[in-house]
Amino acid sequence: MILLVGPPGSGKSTFCHQAILQNLAVDRPIIYVTTECGPSEAEKDLKERGLGEVELGLLSFVDAYNKTVGLSIADRPDTVGADCDDLSSIDIAISKLQDRIGRKDVLLVFDSLTSPYMFNGSEILRFMRQTLSRFAARGNPVLACIDEGCGKPEDLVTMMSMANGIIKMEVADGLRVLNVVKHPTVEPTRIEVPTTKIVEKLYDMKFWDVELSRRVLEAEQRGAASKEYEWNYVNVFWPNLARWSAMLWDPKRFPEMTYELWKAWGLMFKEIIPMFPRRVRLLFKLFMPKNLSKVKDMKKMAKFFQIMKQRGWGIVEYLEDISKTDEHYFRIHEGYECWGLGEVGATMASMLPPATTAMCQALESWKGLEREWNVIETKCMGLGDPYCEWKVVPGEIDELKDSLKKESSAVQTINERLMHRLMGFLLDGKPLLETRERLGNDFMLPSMLISLPAIVSERYRTAQRMGGAKAGKEVGENLVDTGIREDEAVNRIISFLEHCKVGNITVDEKIRMKENRETNWTKFFTKDFFKEPSCYFTTGFLNGFFSAVKNQHVKETKCIAMGDPYCEWEFR
Repeated sequence: MILLVGPPGSGKSTFCHQAILQNLAVDRPIIYVTTECGPSEAEKDLKERGLGEVELGLLSFVDAYNKTVGLSIADRPDTVGADCDDLSSIDIAISKLQDRIGRKDVLLVFDSLTSPYMFNGSEILRFMRQTLSRFAARGNPVLACIDEGCGKPEDLVTMMSMANGIIKMEVADGLRVLNVVKHPTVEPTRIEVPTTKIVEKLYDMKFWDVELSRRVLEAEQRGAASKEYEWNYVNVFWPNLARWSAMLWDPKRFPEMTYELWKAWGLMFKEIIPMFPRRVRLLFKLFMPKNLSKVKDMKKMAKFFQIMKQRGWGIVEYLEDISKTDEHYFRIHEGYECWGLGEVGATMASMLPPATTAMCQALESWKGLEREWNVIETKCMGLGDPYCEWKVVPGEIDELKDSLKKESSAVQTINERLMHRLMGFLLDGKPLLETRERLGNDFMLPSMLISLPAIVSERYRTAQRMGGAKAGKEVGENLVDTGIREDEAVNRIISFLEHCKVGNITVDEKIRMKENRETNWTKFFTKDFFKEPSCYFTTGFLNGFFSAVKNQHVKETKCIAMGDPYCEWEFR
C-alpha cells in the first residue's frame, strides 16, 4: 500500500491518473475509487491524458461521490455506488468489484481518502486497516492519497505508519517534487519533475468572461432596484455556514482563489459602468479622480462604499488619519463575514477586502489607468480585534499570499462554533448569533459569496457539495442522538432554514423551496443561461440531513437557475 501525501494541488490525482494509464497498458485490472468527482468526470480526465479504448472489465469504478452530494449514480456496468459517509458501503463496493474481476494483482486506486476522513474522522484509520490493508494482503497493490493540512496531524501520522510506502508531494520553485520517504524497493530519494510553469485550474477563466460579468452585475443591479426589497436578503449565519463548511476541503487555496476571483471581476466591472444611469456616470466622470494614490482622492472614492452599509455587509470607514500616498486603510464595523465567530487565531474576511481592490482597479481602469491593486487584512475580529481593518496599495504585498492561507485547526474551530450555535438554536431556541446593533443580522447575499465561485470552479463546486453534505449529516445525527423523532427533526430544520431566510420550504413527497437564496439571483438572467441545477451547498445540506434522519437521499430536479419557478428535490 503506497500513500501519496501532499497539499491540495500538489499533483496527487495526476499521479494516480498516470499510474492507472501505466497499469492498463500491461492489462492489470483497476478499481478506481472516486470521492471528489463522479466516474464520468474521472474518465474524462483520463482520456485527456491519453486513455483509449479499454477492454471490458479492466477499469472499474467505485462512485463514492454522487450519492454523497445528492447526485444520481450513472447506470454503468463498470460502476458500483457507495457513500463517503458510510465506510462499510465503500468496503462492500470494493469487494463486489474484486469478486467480479475474479483475479489477484488488481490495482486499487483511492482518490482520495480526504472526503471519507472529513465525514468519519478517525474511523478512517480502522477502514484503512480492515479494508485497504486487507486488500493489499491478498496480493493486490493499493495506491491512495490524502490531503496534507486538512485534518489532525496525529491522524495523518497514523495513516502513514500503516502504509508500506510514502511519497510526499509538493510544488516548489516551478517544480513538482516527489519525496520518496519510504518504499519496499526504493531508497529514500527526492525526484524533481521539471516543468515550465505550473498553473492550477482553480476556476475556469473561459467561463469567467466579460459577458458573464456584465450579466451578473446587471442581474444584481436589477435585483437591488426591484420592488421585491428582500429578494436576496438572508441571515448572515447561513452563508458563513456554507463558506466555512466548504473551506474544510481546501483551507489554504480557497481564500486565495476567492481573492483572485474578486480581482478578476473587478477588472471587468468597468464594462458595466456604461449601464449605470446617466446621472451616476456623469458623477463618476466629473468627480472621480483618474488616480487614487493620494488620500484626498481615495477619500472621494470611499464614499461609494456606503453601498456596503445599505446592503448590510458592514459599516465601512476610510481611515484618513493613518492613510498616506499609495497606502490606504479601511475599517469595517459589524462585517458579516466575521460577526459572531469570536477569536479563532486567524483573519476571516475573504470578500470585502478584495472588493475594495476591485473597485479601485475598476474605477482607475475606466479612467484609462491600468494598474494592479492589492489588499491585506491587518486587524480582524478573528484575531480578537473589535473590528476589521485592511490596507490597500497599488502593487504587490509580499506577505499577502501567506496571509490568505488558513490553518486547518482554525477552520475546524470555526466550524465547531457554527455547529454549536446551530444545535443551540435547534434544541433550545437560542439565537444563532448576537444581533448586530446597527445592521441587524440580515444582509443582501452577493452572488460571489456562495454560488458564483462554485459555478466557475469545479474544485469549489465539489467542496460546496461535500461541505453541505457534511454539515447536514452532522446536524441530522445530532438531532437523532438527542432522541428527537424524524418528523420533529424535519420540522426543526425547516424552521431553521426559514429563520435564516434561506427560502420558503415545504416537505411532503418532495422538497420544494421558493425564493432559494443560493440561486435566487439567477432569476434575473435569461432562462437558457444555466444548463443544470446550481444549488450546490443547499442540495448537499439537504442530502446529508435526510440521509442521517430518514435514511433517504435527495436529488434536485428543478432549479430557479434553469428558469423553474422554484427549486425542488425528489427523495431517492
